[in-house]
Amino acid sequence: MKQLNDFLIQAISATEWPMFVLLIGGGLFLMLYSKLLPYRYFGHALAITRGKYDDKNAKGDVSSLQALSAAVAATVGLGNISGVAIAIHDGGPGVVFWIWMTALIGMCIKFYSCSLSIMFRGEDSEGHLQGGPMFYIVNGLGKKYKPLAIFFALAGLFGFLGVFTANQFTETFMSVINPSETIMQMSEFNWKLTIGFVLAIVSSFVIFGGLEKIAKVATAIVPFMVMVYLVAVLFVMFMNASQVIPSLKMIITEAWNFKSIVTGGFWGLVIIGVRRAMFSNEAGLGSAPMYHGQSKNDEPIREGLVAMLGPFIDTILVCTFTAVVIILSGAYLEDGSGIVMTLNAFQKTLFGFGDELLMVIVAAFALSTLFTYSYYGVKCLSFLTNAKIGRWYNVYFVIMIVFAAIASLELVKNLIDLSYALMVIPNMIAVLLLTPKVNAAAKVYFEKLKNERS
Repeated sequence: MKQLNDFLIQAISATEWPMFVLLIGGGLFLMLYSKLLPYRYFGHALAITRGKYDDKNAKGDVSSLQALSAAVAATVGLGNISGVAIAIHDGGPGVVFWIWMTALIGMCIKFYSCSLSIMFRGEDSEGHLQGGPMFYIVNGLGKKYKPLAIFFALAGLFGFLGVFTANQFTETFMSVINPSETIMQMSEFNWKLTIGFVLAIVSSFVIFGGLEKIAKVATAIVPFMVMVYLVAVLFVMFMNASQVIPSLKMIITEAWNFKSIVTGGFWGLVIIGVRRAMFSNEAGLGSAPMYHGQSKNDEPIREGLVAMLGPFIDTILVCTFTAVVIILSGAYLEDGSGIVMTLNAFQKTLFGFGDELLMVIVAAFALSTLFTYSYYGVKCLSFLTNAKIGRWYNVYFVIMIVFAAIASLELVKNLIDLSYALMVIPNMIAVLLLTPKVNAAAKVYFEKLKNERS
């Protein structure tokens, strides 16, 4: 394990700057090149999500709301609850500011990438409509760019494993239930192994049911659990109202701490923020286009606007609330990283039972995230082979859930960071090269919208 972890750390170091330049530099370029157009139509994006512009005759498998719910299911969850805690543990409160900045840039990236997912849809070996980076790379850039699509899909075989989710759910259960005090006397390893098996079995009932079942379950679970979580954190903030502004102020002032003790100093702090924001909202990663590419929507720009809401919901809102609770509770000053830090924060601020409430929320988020990620992995393997073989990814996925339950947080975090960096590189190259096509389509769409309103 140690040798594998050392290898991952070295590989992460090698991919750090290419990922940073393409994600942040590329995202800033898209913002300027679009003249902030996606942000100006935020209200229109909300109207689309409400179903105002749904076309029952459009191609696709799920509605735009279902696609957004499924994509958000993979991001609003442990990435926001545990990922933010890891970021604060590694870089201090100031890292949250850089998570915000990356999320704002990510909204524009999501607009372009998910517009492309509709614009350049393809078919799998069974003739089913498919969307995502592999397809807009091949169909948008041409066959000569297929190695780039293959590179993305290979990285996705590891990046879309639910290892982080399974690992942090296990830690949540172990921390809240405290199995050593139960009547079932088992070693910590056996407890984690048991949790892994149970999580794998429960996940199997949904992920082997296909896209439509995943989308229905995610649409049912995610909005409700997000609401429960937001009510909980807003209650904590209300009960500690005097500490909210100082917590936000600390985030901003610490963001510019050039004497940061983080490895790599100030730039190390920024990069931690970028990595955790990417884990939180997956902008630039190429996962969301896979779901949005399945939407019953023949209008690329419309789907891009819906997708743009994802980073706003899961990072600007949910991550901020989580960060404020962690800071005002003082949990960030204690030992423990990941979900343990957030559990401590909730326990302190919700009269001693906040950790139990968070465990229920985490359980729902963990399952919805696992359902969504399994689908991403199936699409990657299907592209590399065929649709029939691609379904076998779910078997590999379920086995890795058990592995993740007993693995260390450090190993799991490094595996995800490396895989994500390797996926960002080919995806952002494709998005940047295809930007003019999205702009041309956007010009036509918004002129048409203007004429309809007049």
